Amino acid sequence: MPNWPPDPNKRPDNTPNQPTPIQQPSQPSGQEWRLLENTLLASVVEQRRARRWGIFFKLLTFGYILLIFLTLGRGCSSKAPTGLEGVDTSKPHLAVVELQGVISSGDVANAYDVNEALTRAFENSNAKAVALDINSPGGSPVQSDEIWQTMMDLRQEYPDKKLYAVIGDVGASGAYYIASAADEIYVNPSSLVGSIGVIMPSYNIEGLMDKFGVEDRTITAGEYKDILSLSRPLTDYEENHVEKVLANTHKHFINAVKEGRGDRLKNPEQNKLFSGLFWTGEQSIELGLADKKGSIASLEKQLELDNVVNYSPTDPFQLFMDRFAVKLGAGVGSSIGLDVLPQSEGNAQMR
Repeated sequence: MPNWPPDPNKRPDNTPNQPTPIQQPSQPSGQEWRLLENTLLASVVEQRRARRWGIFFKLLTFGYILLIFLTLGRGCSSKAPTGLEGVDTSKPHLAVVELQGVISSGDVANAYDVNEALTRAFENSNAKAVALDINSPGGSPVQSDEIWQTMMDLRQEYPDKKLYAVIGDVGASGAYYIASAADEIYVNPSSLVGSIGVIMPSYNIEGLMDKFGVEDRTITAGEYKDILSLSRPLTDYEENHVEKVLANTHKHFINAVKEGRGDRLKNPEQNKLFSGLFWTGEQSIELGLADKKGSIASLEKQLELDNVVNYSPTDPFQLFMDRFAVKLGAGVGSSIGLDVLPQSEGNAQMR
């Protein structure tokens, strides 16, 4: 009977077990080492080359994009927004600057953009005349006065270059404030012109709030900080104060119009030119608020110029960059405006 358990030191045939010899790895020859080294070096060189080409193409793409923005930025200063992109400013032309919509630091018709365009137009010796194309109900008195002042300064600096204001549908309030700085004002017979006045709408909904159980819990520091609150009426003192503020703004408006129009105004007191009334273009000529009937096209024909160049900025990227600083300054000044259209309470408009 075989021995049990079996001896681990013996084979089944009772011969002693011999340890299995350990296989030693073969050492590569010198030629194999060189081949492996060359393969690794080639991989490193290829990675470096790929990185260099990647950087090159990234820089090339960045430069291409930058070139596009620079090209667009340069082009928009002398090209019109519609149909005039090919006009050459090196030839004699009528320079046009648009004043469209509400005059405000946050809108298209803002002092920064309009003044920049007017300055570029006057500086170009090939612009034989400058026309401000107006279609606006008015707006901010601050923005309006800044444009008015720039127009007066440019007229003085360039006495041989005439500045025209051409009113389309509406040239009222703050827009007329600006137009009065031109050498001549052209209107359509049916244009709305004038509205030399100031307005600050105010409402009292205290009774409506009581009806619906709405309680005003406004907290202020300063006796008259809530002077334009909707939840209470103005006191006599507050109403008198607001009237003085508006009267002062109105005075600036009147003085600007008188300085711009001079003796061309016909009996301003008798005709109530500064009362906030507005007239048609035909009536405004009779009253001395405007000079002639006309448009941009008729002005071009009168001046015997074949080219019209619109200097208004039209590129969205340029507009964004130009207005970024302007928007930072928008604040308290926008609460008083010159406008023929009613706005929310607390905003004064020239009317």
